[in-house]
Amino acid sequence: MHVASWFQKCIEILIFYDFQEELVVRPLHSGDIYASFQFRTLWETDFMRGNKVSHYRLFPKSLGQVISKFSVRELHISFTQGYWRTMQWGQPYLPSPPGAELWVWFQDSVTDVDATWKELTNVLSGIFCASLNFIDSTNTVQPSASFKPLGIGNVTDHRFLRYATLPREIVCTENLTPWKKLLPCGSKAGLAVLLKSEKLFHSSFHSQAVHIRPVCQDWQCKTTSWELRQTLNVVFDLHNSGQGKREWSLFKMFSRTLTEACPLASSSKIYIDITDNPEGEQFELSPATSLLSQAMVLGDRRTFSVYDLTQQDTFGSVRSLNLLIRWKSTEGDMLRPLLHAERYVAGYGLQTGEIHTLMYNHHPYRSFPVLLLDSVPWYLRLYIHTLTVTSKGKDNKPSYIHYQPSKDRVRPHLLEMLVQLPPNSVTEVTVQFERALLKWTEYTPDPNHGFYVGSSVISSLVPSTVAMDTNSTRERPLFSSFFPCKEESSYFVRVYTEPLLVNLPTPDFSMPYNVICLTCTVVAVGYGSLYNLLTRSFQIEEPSPGLAKRIANVIRKMRGVPPL
Repeated sequence: MHVASWFQKCIEILIFYDFQEELVVRPLHSGDIYASFQFRTLWETDFMRGNKVSHYRLFPKSLGQVISKFSVRELHISFTQGYWRTMQWGQPYLPSPPGAELWVWFQDSVTDVDATWKELTNVLSGIFCASLNFIDSTNTVQPSASFKPLGIGNVTDHRFLRYATLPREIVCTENLTPWKKLLPCGSKAGLAVLLKSEKLFHSSFHSQAVHIRPVCQDWQCKTTSWELRQTLNVVFDLHNSGQGKREWSLFKMFSRTLTEACPLASSSKIYIDITDNPEGEQFELSPATSLLSQAMVLGDRRTFSVYDLTQQDTFGSVRSLNLLIRWKSTEGDMLRPLLHAERYVAGYGLQTGEIHTLMYNHHPYRSFPVLLLDSVPWYLRLYIHTLTVTSKGKDNKPSYIHYQPSKDRVRPHLLEMLVQLPPNSVTEVTVQFERALLKWTEYTPDPNHGFYVGSSVISSLVPSTVAMDTNSTRERPLFSSFFPCKEESSYFVRVYTEPLLVNLPTPDFSMPYNVICLTCTVVAVGYGSLYNLLTRSFQIEEPSPGLAKRIANVIRKMRGVPPL
């Protein structure tokens, strides 16, 4: 028995582990800085066969136990503060909607997916110190076409998929601290030392995410591993920083510099995007490096200056690395993203309204299909017969529509459509709705602020300007290898619209207070008078004598005679 246990532990120690960390810095044409952190942990084990693991090493034990207990195939969770401005900043490496987003693929061995989903959200709420326990059936949907698995495996049964958002979730230090503790080196070494909460949350955009999926270890996919990818994206605003000049450095952005790589990391690199600055006309980068790399990012071939933190020469004689970006020129135009979307609410009054979703295709001559997913709360009752899709003033009939109506206080609306976007066009999707009357106990503590509706999700294969590399993603940079690429002529893009803020008919919650005050006043006055009449003792008071009689009584008293 002891020999078998010892042999099993030896096998677990020989299991393949790998940890990589990357930081990508992209100067934006607006003068802002986009920094994207990527941390990837690979773990060679197979939970899907029911194997029990007791030796985790680099992989966080808390997440490993979650995968094993709840039979999770894929898990994707993000916490975002702010809205990504696509037209000013371009496409992000990993998009995410404002608030909290969670979508999970369960294994086909799960018998009760809804019960497992509810228990999983409660556990994740405790791990990440978030309000994920508020995810229930009223804000959970089961998409039929969107959110395909990003890992290996041909999963087509969407009964094992759950998707939910909390657009009102606030991201703060309480969410960042447990996220950093999942890293093998924590925030003590490597790129994670730059993750200082005071700087990260003083930015225009902040998003942190955790992605777990099964991946191939080699291009032949003979062996598989679990991949834990932790990402953090942040955009620093030039004007809000108060610096007054276009000059950035690691110390100015994060109040810290780098002194070493994570000792447990097999790769630790910093990429600076210099695609728009090939000869140094727009900005100057120091210290300079001769190591360059090219990668396909969002359908475009980008050039990067690379700093390898595992090489001691990178830190120089001062044993510290502080990258500096100094702008020379403010000229230069940013290429418009080929796909982006907007959404807003139209109408007046508190009875009906209309949701408008605008999808832009900026490609000059190519059309491509997009998959639109809308999840609308039950208290906005959609009139699905008013659904219209127009492009260039003409009706655009969707080739696929999946609609699941809501049930009051049970489930939300789910609308999925496959729409073809003509080249250089704006496609508008409109649908009317009616506001429902809630019970007075169903209103939030600040009902006059309004109720949030989660972002629409638009997924598409966008035509690429150059040929895409469909080979193995293992040797590619982390920021360019998240979404699987199976076609050379297109790349996958996911776009989120703004969340909506809708006002509902709200009762006067101050009326009970006014009624209580008025009632208490009336009762106090009425009961006080009645109590006074019932408890006071009355005595007959004789009228006071006149002046002559009082003088006579004084004289009679002096003479010892009884008064009159």
